[in-house]
This record gives sequence, structure tokens and C-alpha cells, in this order.
Amino acid sequence: MEDLLISTIESLGYPIFRQGSLGEDEPYPESFFTFWNNNTDGEEFYNNKENSIVWDFDLNFYSSDPSLVSTMLIKAKEKLKEHKFIIYGKGHDVRSDEVTHTGRGINVKIIEK
Repeated sequence: MEDLLISTIESLGYPIFRQGSLGEDEPYPESFFTFWNNNTDGEEFYNNKENSIVWDFDLNFYSSDPSLVSTMLIKAKEKLKEHKFIIYGKGHDVRSDEVTHTGRGINVKIIEK
């Protein structure tokens, strides 16, 4: 499911990195996504067997262009929904380690049967 998240976001034309994987001396790209797998819980237990897995991700978009931050996250949400991802709401602000960038994030889930 992580591969599906990555490939779906890459189709938007921006790089995607695991949250925190950019090195301290690496400059931020002008605009980019990050993700983090919060948890991967089993569900729908019958006869001592889990019958589905809920993948839970944080997806963040950072940019030096503040107007792009909100619009690109909405585009990502639309694209992810096409691939059966579950997303509630319009996101939240996320902290950036660089004063040149602002960010917003959404929580993304998908159920693996």
C-alpha cells in the first residue's frame, strides 16, 4: 500500500520522501510531499484470522509558494480517492524546518483485504 501511495502522489509531478529522510545539509526542493506510516492495524477478525489491514498515513505537502500548499493538497486528495484511499476533511497546518517553506497535511487511510 505504501507503493500505491507513492506512485499515486508521484503522478502529480512532485517528489515524495519519507518524513524526516532529507539530510540536514540537503536543500529543500521548491515543492514536495512527505509521508509517514502511522500504523497498520488488523481488522475484521473471524475465526482467529484478521481479514483486513487498515494502513494509516500522514501525507504532507511543503512549498516555497504558500498558495500552492492548499491547492496541491486538494489535488492529492482527489487523486488518492480515485485509488480507494479514505481522506476526511481538508487537512491541517504542518511545521516546516525551513522558513522558506510552509506546509499542510492530511491523514490518509486505505483498507487492504
